[in-house]
Amino acid sequence: MSIPVPAPHAAELTAWRARFGDPLAHAVPPHITLLPPSQLHLDDLDAVREHLETTAAACAPFEVVLRGTATFRPVSPVVFVQVARGISECELLQAAVRTGPLRREIAFPYHPHVTVAHDVEEVALDRAELVLRDWEATFTVKGFSLYEHGADGVWRPREDFVFQQ
Repeated sequence: MSIPVPAPHAAELTAWRARFGDPLAHAVPPHITLLPPSQLHLDDLDAVREHLETTAAACAPFEVVLRGTATFRPVSPVVFVQVARGISECELLQAAVRTGPLRREIAFPYHPHVTVAHDVEEVALDRAELVLRDWEATFTVKGFSLYEHGADGVWRPREDFVFQQ
């Protein structure tokens, strides 16, 4: 589950990610993760959908400002664009998503962000951190999406859940 970064920002971030040499640039659309990739059984899909619909119905749209870069290095070879506004709303939303049939332990504390370089050479990570340090985008979050990992390795939205408040 993720909050998709909308156009035109998504295309711009994808292009930057490709320029930094990230092989996943065109396989992973720009997003703010709410629940890390999780395997779901088809038998559980109806309960998951109902849970996500209920979660979305209780939420209201909120503004996100993406601004500047940071990194998870040395723990993980990732450079990301920071969520400068909308952090608490993302935190509350991910906590609500990760309940019921989607209750999961996560490996790291939740930190909303948009990855722009992952598993590339150090020089590319450094470049990503420097080049996008002044990058900024603002958009209204009106819901979130359930993604499916295709056999071709591409993550695609399977279903959108729109906020109802």
